[in-house]
Amino acid sequence: MSDSDVNSCASGPRVVIIDYKLGNVRSVANALEAVGATVEISSNPDTLKNAEALILPGVGAFEDGMNNLRTLGLVELLNELVLVQKKPILGICLGMQLMAKTGFENGIHTGLGWLDAEVVRFDFTGEISHLKVPHVGWNDVRFVKESPLSGELNAPHSYYFVHSYYMRCADTTDVAGVCEYGHEFTVALQRDNICGVQFHPEKSQKHGLALMKSFLTEAHQLVEAVC
Repeated sequence: MSDSDVNSCASGPRVVIIDYKLGNVRSVANALEAVGATVEISSNPDTLKNAEALILPGVGAFEDGMNNLRTLGLVELLNELVLVQKKPILGICLGMQLMAKTGFENGIHTGLGWLDAEVVRFDFTGEISHLKVPHVGWNDVRFVKESPLSGELNAPHSYYFVHSYYMRCADTTDVAGVCEYGHEFTVALQRDNICGVQFHPEKSQKHGLALMKSFLTEAHQLVEAVC
Protein backbone atom coordinates (compact mmCIF):
# COMPACT_ATOMS: atom_id res chain seq x y z
CA MET A 1 0.00 0.00 0.00
CA SER A 2 1.53 3.30 -1.08
CA ASP A 3 1.30 6.64 0.75
CA SER A 4 -1.23 7.83 -1.82
CA ASP A 5 -3.29 4.68 -1.30
CA VAL A 6 -3.40 5.25 2.46
CA ASN A 7 -4.49 8.86 2.06
CA SER A 8 -7.11 8.32 -0.64
CA CYS A 9 -9.89 6.77 1.46
CA ALA A 10 -13.07 8.76 1.03
CA SER A 11 -15.23 7.24 3.73
CA GLY A 12 -15.16 4.50 6.27
CA PRO A 13 -16.72 2.84 9.27
CA ARG A 14 -17.98 4.50 12.41
CA VAL A 15 -15.18 3.90 14.91
CA VAL A 16 -15.33 4.82 18.58
CA ILE A 17 -12.13 5.32 20.54
CA ILE A 18 -12.88 4.38 24.14
CA ASP A 19 -11.99 7.37 26.33
CA TYR A 20 -11.01 6.09 29.76
CA LYS A 21 -8.62 8.95 30.51
CA LEU A 22 -5.34 7.24 29.64
CA GLY A 23 -3.32 7.97 26.52
CA ASN A 24 -3.25 10.43 23.66
CA VAL A 25 -6.54 9.53 22.01
CA ARG A 26 -6.36 12.45 19.61
CA SER A 27 -3.31 11.05 17.79
CA VAL A 28 -5.11 7.71 17.41
CA ALA A 29 -8.15 9.52 16.03
CA ASN A 30 -6.02 11.42 13.52
CA ALA A 31 -4.52 8.18 12.22
CA LEU A 32 -7.91 6.51 11.86
CA GLU A 33 -9.30 9.53 10.05
CA ALA A 34 -6.31 9.40 7.69
CA VAL A 35 -7.41 5.93 6.56
CA GLY A 36 -11.02 6.94 6.07
CA ALA A 37 -12.79 6.16 9.35
CA THR A 38 -15.46 8.33 10.90
CA VAL A 39 -14.18 8.68 14.45
CA GLU A 40 -15.68 9.56 17.82
CA ILE A 41 -13.89 9.69 21.17
CA SER A 42 -16.29 8.71 23.92
CA SER A 43 -17.05 6.73 27.07
CA ASN A 44 -20.80 7.07 26.57
CA PRO A 45 -22.41 3.61 26.53
CA ASP A 46 -24.87 4.47 23.76
CA THR A 47 -22.06 5.77 21.55
CA LEU A 48 -20.06 2.59 22.09
CA LYS A 49 -23.10 0.44 21.31
CA ASN A 50 -23.63 2.22 17.98
CA ALA A 51 -20.02 1.90 16.83
CA GLU A 52 -19.08 -0.46 14.02
CA ALA A 53 -15.65 -0.96 15.55
CA LEU A 54 -13.97 -0.05 18.83
CA ILE A 55 -10.45 1.08 19.65
CA LEU A 56 -9.07 0.59 23.18
CA PRO A 57 -5.92 2.74 23.35
CA GLY A 58 -3.86 3.48 26.42
CA VAL A 59 -0.57 4.61 27.91
CA GLY A 60 0.17 3.98 31.57
CA ALA A 61 -0.17 1.37 34.27
CA PHE A 62 -2.30 -1.78 34.07
CA GLU A 63 -3.94 -1.13 37.44
CA ASP A 64 -4.91 2.44 36.51
CA GLY A 65 -6.38 1.27 33.24
CA MET A 66 -8.62 -1.33 34.85
CA ASN A 67 -9.62 1.05 37.65
CA ASN A 68 -10.64 3.71 35.14
CA LEU A 69 -12.69 1.25 33.10
CA ARG A 70 -14.48 0.09 36.26
CA THR A 71 -15.09 3.64 37.50
CA LEU A 72 -16.68 4.54 34.17
CA GLY A 73 -18.85 1.41 34.29
CA LEU A 74 -17.38 0.08 31.05
CA VAL A 75 -16.16 -3.41 31.94
CA GLU A 76 -19.54 -5.18 31.76
CA LEU A 77 -20.53 -3.17 28.69
CA LEU A 78 -17.32 -4.09 26.86
CA ASN A 79 -17.77 -7.75 27.79
CA GLU A 80 -21.23 -7.63 26.21
CA LEU A 81 -20.14 -5.77 23.08
CA VAL A 82 -16.96 -7.75 22.45
CA LEU A 83 -17.66 -11.25 23.76
CA VAL A 84 -21.39 -11.55 23.05
CA GLN A 85 -22.11 -9.18 20.17
CA LYS A 86 -18.66 -9.81 18.64
CA LYS A 87 -18.02 -6.16 17.86
CA PRO A 88 -14.54 -5.72 16.33
CA ILE A 89 -12.01 -4.16 18.71
CA LEU A 90 -8.37 -3.16 18.43
CA GLY A 91 -6.34 -2.68 21.59
CA ILE A 92 -3.25 -0.47 21.38
CA CYS A 93 -0.34 -0.69 23.85
CA LEU A 94 -1.94 -0.70 27.33
CA GLY A 95 -5.28 -1.34 25.61
CA MET A 96 -3.95 -4.66 24.33
CA GLN A 97 -2.48 -5.55 27.72
CA LEU A 98 -5.81 -5.01 29.48
CA MET A 99 -7.30 -7.83 27.39
CA ALA A 100 -5.21 -10.32 29.39
CA LYS A 101 -6.32 -12.21 32.48
CA THR A 102 -3.65 -10.77 34.77
CA GLY A 103 -1.17 -7.91 34.94
CA PHE A 104 1.87 -7.88 37.24
CA GLU A 105 2.67 -4.17 37.37
CA ASN A 106 2.98 -2.96 40.98
CA GLY A 107 1.20 -6.06 42.28
CA ILE A 108 -1.18 -8.58 40.77
CA HIS A 109 -4.22 -7.15 39.01
CA THR A 110 -7.16 -8.69 37.18
CA GLY A 111 -7.62 -7.67 33.57
CA LEU A 112 -10.57 -8.00 31.21
CA GLY A 113 -9.71 -11.68 30.80
CA TRP A 114 -10.61 -11.97 27.12
CA LEU A 115 -7.37 -13.82 26.42
CA ASP A 116 -5.50 -16.50 28.34
CA ALA A 117 -2.47 -14.31 28.87
CA GLU A 118 -0.52 -12.37 31.48
CA VAL A 119 1.38 -9.10 31.31
CA VAL A 120 4.89 -9.18 32.77
CA ARG A 121 7.89 -6.87 32.95
CA PHE A 122 11.00 -7.23 30.85
CA ASP A 123 13.72 -8.77 33.02
CA PHE A 124 17.13 -8.82 31.35
CA THR A 125 20.09 -10.55 32.96
CA GLY A 126 23.39 -12.04 31.85
CA GLU A 127 24.45 -11.31 28.29
CA ILE A 128 21.41 -9.12 27.63
CA SER A 129 21.55 -7.13 30.90
CA HIS A 130 22.64 -4.07 28.90
CA LEU A 131 19.21 -3.76 27.28
CA LYS A 132 17.23 -0.83 28.60
CA VAL A 133 13.75 -0.90 30.07
CA PRO A 134 11.44 0.58 28.91
CA HIS A 135 11.77 -0.67 25.35
CA VAL A 136 11.58 2.58 23.36
CA GLY A 137 11.94 3.14 19.64
CA TRP A 138 11.54 1.39 16.32
CA ASN A 139 11.67 -2.38 16.01
CA ASP A 140 10.75 -4.92 13.34
CA VAL A 141 7.54 -6.92 13.68
CA ARG A 142 7.14 -10.31 12.04
CA PHE A 143 3.57 -11.44 11.46
CA VAL A 144 3.22 -15.16 12.10
CA LYS A 145 -0.32 -15.81 10.89
CA GLU A 146 -2.90 -14.33 8.57
CA SER A 147 -5.07 -11.94 10.55
CA PRO A 148 -6.94 -8.66 10.25
CA LEU A 149 -3.67 -7.01 11.29
CA SER A 150 -1.37 -8.52 8.70
CA GLY A 151 -3.19 -7.70 5.47
CA GLU A 152 -0.46 -7.07 2.90
CA LEU A 153 2.10 -6.62 5.66
CA ASN A 154 3.50 -10.16 5.77
CA ALA A 155 7.05 -8.90 5.29
CA PRO A 156 8.63 -7.49 8.49
CA HIS A 157 8.11 -3.76 9.01
CA SER A 158 9.21 -1.41 11.76
CA TYR A 159 6.80 0.04 14.30
CA TYR A 160 7.25 2.39 17.23
CA PHE A 161 7.31 1.00 20.79
CA VAL A 162 7.20 2.49 24.29
CA HIS A 163 6.67 -0.12 27.02
CA SER A 164 8.20 -1.89 30.01
CA TYR A 165 5.70 -4.76 30.15
CA TYR A 166 4.71 -7.27 27.50
CA MET A 167 2.01 -9.90 27.01
CA ARG A 168 2.78 -13.57 27.44
CA CYS A 169 0.08 -15.69 25.75
CA ALA A 170 -0.70 -19.19 27.02
CA ASP A 171 -2.54 -19.95 23.76
CA THR A 172 -0.08 -19.47 20.92
CA THR A 173 -2.89 -19.49 18.36
CA ASP A 174 -3.77 -15.99 19.59
CA VAL A 175 -0.35 -14.67 18.57
CA ALA A 176 -0.42 -12.74 15.30
CA GLY A 177 2.93 -10.97 15.41
CA VAL A 178 6.22 -11.13 17.30
CA CYS A 179 9.22 -8.91 17.91
CA GLU A 180 12.76 -9.45 19.23
CA TYR A 181 14.05 -7.44 22.17
CA GLY A 182 16.23 -9.57 24.36
CA HIS A 183 13.93 -12.46 23.47
CA GLU A 184 10.98 -13.00 21.19
CA PHE A 185 7.68 -11.72 22.55
CA THR A 186 4.11 -11.13 21.43
CA VAL A 187 3.40 -7.73 19.89
CA ALA A 188 0.23 -8.47 17.91
CA LEU A 189 -2.66 -10.77 18.71
CA GLN A 190 -5.94 -11.82 17.21
CA ARG A 191 -8.77 -14.09 18.26
CA ASP A 192 -11.98 -13.81 16.26
CA ASN A 193 -13.09 -10.16 16.57
CA ILE A 194 -10.43 -9.27 19.17
CA CYS A 195 -7.19 -7.70 17.94
CA GLY A 196 -4.34 -5.98 19.72
CA VAL A 197 -0.92 -4.48 19.13
CA GLN A 198 1.77 -3.60 21.67
CA PHE A 199 3.32 -0.93 19.45
CA HIS A 200 1.78 2.41 18.48
CA PRO A 201 0.45 2.28 14.90
CA GLU A 202 -0.57 5.93 15.17
CA LYS A 203 3.13 6.81 15.61
CA SER A 204 4.44 4.33 13.05
CA GLN A 205 3.98 6.34 9.87
CA LYS A 206 2.83 4.58 6.70
CA HIS A 207 3.07 1.02 8.03
CA GLY A 208 1.04 1.97 11.09
CA LEU A 209 -1.62 3.54 8.91
CA ALA A 210 -1.64 0.49 6.66
CA LEU A 211 -2.18 -1.76 9.68
CA MET A 212 -5.15 0.32 10.84
CA LYS A 213 -6.54 0.20 7.31
CA SER A 214 -6.10 -3.57 7.24
CA PHE A 215 -7.93 -3.92 10.56
CA LEU A 216 -10.89 -1.93 9.23
CA THR A 217 -11.12 -3.38 5.74
CA GLU A 218 -9.86 -6.94 5.58
CA ALA A 219 -11.02 -8.23 8.95
CA HIS A 220 -14.36 -6.58 9.40
CA GLN A 221 -15.39 -5.36 5.96
CA LEU A 222 -16.45 -2.00 7.35
CA VAL A 223 -15.01 0.36 4.74
CA GLU A 224 -17.15 0.60 1.61
CA ALA A 225 -14.29 0.96 -0.88
CA VAL A 226 -10.80 -0.51 -0.71
CA CYS A 227 -8.16 2.18 -1.11
